[in-house]
Amino acid sequence: MSSSYPLPFFSSIILVVSALVVCPVIRADPQVIDPTRVVQLSWHPRAFLYSGFLSEEECDHLINMAKDKLEKSMVADNDSGKSLMSEVRTSSGMFLEKRQDDIVSRIEQRIAAWTFLPEENGEAIQILHYEDGQKYEPHFDYFHDQVNQALGGHRIATVLMYLSNVDKGGETIFPDSEGKIAQVKDETWSDCAKKGYAVKPRKGDALLFFSLHPDATTDPESLHGSCPVIEGEKWSATKWIHVRSFDKQEGRGLNGDCVDENDICSTWAAAGECDKNPLYMIGSKTSPGYCRRSCNVC
Repeated sequence: MSSSYPLPFFSSIILVVSALVVCPVIRADPQVIDPTRVVQLSWHPRAFLYSGFLSEEECDHLINMAKDKLEKSMVADNDSGKSLMSEVRTSSGMFLEKRQDDIVSRIEQRIAAWTFLPEENGEAIQILHYEDGQKYEPHFDYFHDQVNQALGGHRIATVLMYLSNVDKGGETIFPDSEGKIAQVKDETWSDCAKKGYAVKPRKGDALLFFSLHPDATTDPESLHGSCPVIEGEKWSATKWIHVRSFDKQEGRGLNGDCVDENDICSTWAAAGECDKNPLYMIGSKTSPGYCRRSCNVC
């Protein structure tokens, strides 16, 4: 097993996450993780639901930040890692900046406290919007290509936060979950949701699931998707968390130097990532990008 994925580290994660169901977590932020709101949904894959993880105001704030910045959602090509448009994913979305404001910072801290995974291992939060008929076919959050694995390694976990209620449809589905047969569903569930273990989107709830086993191997049972919206609309916020830091490390162009921080920057730039993913490639006023030289911004 690669030294990049130490077994004790991953074993400790599942033990701590499991303990959250019975043990409160105290942190500096006045908001604390409430274990009574967390339920275990499945062990195969490992999935947990936190009822009321976000407040109404936090949900509305995230939606308002994204409303006028949405673009067609993309998918990563399994071979090249490039971002492509596909009918597999028909939502629209945008990425916030990390620690973009006080509310976003508090949410990111809360995610780290719940998952026991460092803030720096997380990507920026992605806001997604699904309208009538829009969906995301079942897929994996871990990577099949080496390009994306170069950035912090595989995604170990996903925190999916529901920012709105959906009148019908829009469920998150795990087609290969162990609980798909035992879960009782009535006419309020969509036909799509009946094809696996499903979670209804409820405003403020957060779904945590792991894409890797405790031994750092990929978990094929973490296959998941977003069922088509039938009535209403669906807003969600996703935080993907990697096995290694996804932030810049000390000495990596933090002084605004005209440098590329990754050997694959030129490849990404040629694929149009400077325009598609400017926060990462070019950066912002407060956070220099990783591929400034290849994007010709200095």
